Amino acid sequence: MNPTRLDESTVTRTALVTPGMCGPNSLFVGQLGDWTWETVSALCDVNAFDASNEDGSPTYLSFYYFRIRAGRDMHVNGLTFGDRLDVTSRLFGFGSESILALHKVSPAGGGAAAVEPEEFYRFDDPKAVYVENFNRWITRSAPGSNEGLVKSSPVGFRHDHLPRLPDAYSPRRVYNHARSRLTFLDAVPPDGERLSVDYRIDASRDLNGVGLLYFASYFSITDWALLQLWRERGRSTESFLRRVVLDQQLCYLGNADADAVLRIDVDAWGSPGDELFNVVIKNHGRTTAVSTLHVVSTGGSHDGA
Repeated sequence: MNPTRLDESTVTRTALVTPGMCGPNSLFVGQLGDWTWETVSALCDVNAFDASNEDGSPTYLSFYYFRIRAGRDMHVNGLTFGDRLDVTSRLFGFGSESILALHKVSPAGGGAAAVEPEEFYRFDDPKAVYVENFNRWITRSAPGSNEGLVKSSPVGFRHDHLPRLPDAYSPRRVYNHARSRLTFLDAVPPDGERLSVDYRIDASRDLNGVGLLYFASYFSITDWALLQLWRERGRSTESFLRRVVLDQQLCYLGNADADAVLRIDVDAWGSPGDELFNVVIKNHGRTTAVSTLHVVSTGGSHDGA
């Protein structure tokens, strides 16, 4: 369904969950990204799917910081065929090169209302998924390469009409902390467990239509690394599929070419049923992404066959 404009910074839509947008994978994350691009296209006088800068080079609305907050009653992995959702999306201005999107995803029927920051950042509705993403316009600095991407605004991008996010909720402190400390945690707990694994970017699966490492693939790669630790601990695939991700933050610090081998460090704290994980992805020694997750179990055996 096409989005309906509520005001100059907000759209709402009703969505039917289809097989192509759910499952224990990154499909719904990809849909969230599409809703961000659709919202920017609807409100900012630019086609985010076909934008170019003053030089005529393609420019892309990349994801720099992504956060998904959920509850046991409604979470991304729990969505399935036929679910109907109300999605309200609001944009906040960060100048000509960046933009912030807030999405509140709820079971259909609750009605549409503008997303106010104070309400959004309380994360107090257990039947809603709260999604925050901070986006930057980028372009390639060298043809055919996914490394050394640079900021580049598209022609016609309108942003002055968008509200400013109160400083108390600015994501800048959060992602700067992750970039410098390689974790979103304020303090790293003691007695953690680490697994380091290598992942080769799969040209048949991980790239998007313009040849970049797809933003949702970072979520898949993070989950893949998490699964390796899960198995290393002797825990079952069934328990992995039952996991509930209450909170995931991800900061994108770079891209990578097809066939690049990523080094991934996964740190874990807690016990089966309620755990924190931190994932750092590096490409040739350079940090490509940082993600921190809070994962709980919905019940049943945590580690049986």
